[in-house]
Amino acid sequence: MAQLIPNMCSIQSVVPESYILPPERRPGQLVVHPCKTIPVIDLDGDRNELVQEIIKASQEYGFFQLINHGVSEELMKDVLVVAKEFFDLPVEEKQRFFSEDPKQTCRMKTSIDFAREKVHFWRDSLRHPCHPLEEHIQQWPENPARYREVFGQYSVEVRNLGLQILDLVCEGLGLEPGYLGGELSWGQIMSVNHYPRCPDPTLVLGLPKHADPYLITLLNQGDVPGLQVLKDEQWVAVEPLPHAFVVNINHMLQIISNGKLKSADHRVVPSSNVARTTIASFIRPSNDVVVEPATSLVSESNPPLYKSLTFGDFIGSYMKDTHEGIDPLERFMIRP
Repeated sequence: MAQLIPNMCSIQSVVPESYILPPERRPGQLVVHPCKTIPVIDLDGDRNELVQEIIKASQEYGFFQLINHGVSEELMKDVLVVAKEFFDLPVEEKQRFFSEDPKQTCRMKTSIDFAREKVHFWRDSLRHPCHPLEEHIQQWPENPARYREVFGQYSVEVRNLGLQILDLVCEGLGLEPGYLGGELSWGQIMSVNHYPRCPDPTLVLGLPKHADPYLITLLNQGDVPGLQVLKDEQWVAVEPLPHAFVVNINHMLQIISNGKLKSADHRVVPSSNVARTTIASFIRPSNDVVVEPATSLVSESNPPLYKSLTFGDFIGSYMKDTHEGIDPLERFMIRP
């Protein structure tokens, strides 16, 4: 499979030229501060304090780590084990899911848009919808043998956790209960990411600077670092915590909150020592739902910052804008 990142054994100490970023885009030897200040929030705490902590973290960082969240440590480890087993399969087995067609619901790919981009990113990924589970699970891999069982249980539990967080966000924003439910949290996508060891991580990125386009993301990043968040124009490393989810606000939640919550830019840097496997779960709106600043958050003194849009329209322009380094929200902003 030519599009998969070459195996470490075959490339030895050389990064293929097609993966080397222009000098101005490389992570280089930039000093990235291990960020112990990204909020760590205990879900098993006082509800009022919990709501305040989530809103504050979502305003200041757009990111937080969540502990005591109710998803078992065993399941969080098990799903990473199965994910690694998938990426360790022979190329011929993974080939069945490889496609450059974004309309293929369960597909494996390398980088982001391999066929069109000038420089590739150091990531292989398997991506598929998860909700409703019974509509999608038959399209998932049957090898490894436990894939459907483990990912099925995991996707249900993580979705329930995501909806719980969204309820707390509703409460913190003063929105009516369930405001972020229904069509706004209609779907769920799982992205199973694999970042192989890289001979020279100063030349490449696993994922470029971006913010997520959906509603909210819950990331199981295991115990290998690599995620970096842009805070006050500095890249800070999100240190892995045992049995924690990294939660981040997405573009649609920034719009609904009328800019009160922040969809922060982030990126992934691979390692020269060890491969990194992560699992991101996105809760997303339906394509037809209208997304706009919540009426109760808009007033004469606090006018809407964004136009009404359908999620389908937004996602249609998101990839192009992100690839070109343009803020995807820019075209939907209301100018004074």
